[in-house]
Amino acid sequence: MNISTPSKRSLLEFFLLVFAFSIPFWLIGAIARQGLPLPMNLPVSALSFVCPMIAALILVYRENKLIGIKKLFRRTLDYKRIKPKIWFVPIIFLLPVIYLLSYGVMRLTERPLPEPHISFLTIPILFAGFLITAVSEEMGWMGYAVDPMQNQWSALTTSVILGLVWGIFHVVPDIQAHRSLAWIVWQHGVYSVALRILIVWIYNNSGRSTFAAVLFHGMDNVSWSLFPNNGSHYDPAITGVLTAITAIIVTFLWGSKTLARYRYAS
Repeated sequence: MNISTPSKRSLLEFFLLVFAFSIPFWLIGAIARQGLPLPMNLPVSALSFVCPMIAALILVYRENKLIGIKKLFRRTLDYKRIKPKIWFVPIIFLLPVIYLLSYGVMRLTERPLPEPHISFLTIPILFAGFLITAVSEEMGWMGYAVDPMQNQWSALTTSVILGLVWGIFHVVPDIQAHRSLAWIVWQHGVYSVALRILIVWIYNNSGRSTFAAVLFHGMDNVSWSLFPNNGSHYDPAITGVLTAITAIIVTFLWGSKTLARYRYAS
């Protein structure tokens, strides 16, 4: 049986399907203005996180039937690809450090901030919940789309394009969550692109492990939810700048072509 290769995948179809499947969620979110009792006052349209997974599953089924679907699901648990294990350090700790620095900057600039109330017992629960959303998104973005994109463009160009698409994908839910225009621009024009560069960097240096991208994405959501309180005082301008600086450093050290060739490796 012919197993499809990334080069044969249709990126345009994938992106069109993602946005087409998102439309019903956006419409329901617009109609149900009071929203449903979702955690952290998220709008109904936030449930569109399943759309990248649905689009990817449809396309791999068309290409390889059930074998393609099984292979795609296995990619989300491919932790054995992560070699060396030292890469678990940035996967787990890099984003919490960036968010902690963001909090420190806000303190230094005397922003009005509530005292953080972190229940460490809730962190595993938050992580489990956010892991579901991360799996759903990254099964599409990284499990399906990123390899054929990197076959056409450099890792940096791939990251920027995918980051912009990813950001646009979240704009409607943020509008329905009553975010300001400036908030949306910083979040999805800067932070989403910088974060996607870091995700591709993690992915390329961990044996192209989708699980590594899922775990990293999950840590981003957990870090945001712990920013006092439940993301209530999160400022994407500060976090976006810090993440962009980190992405620039990573690009300089690992190279824009692959984000995987360390400049000072012996």
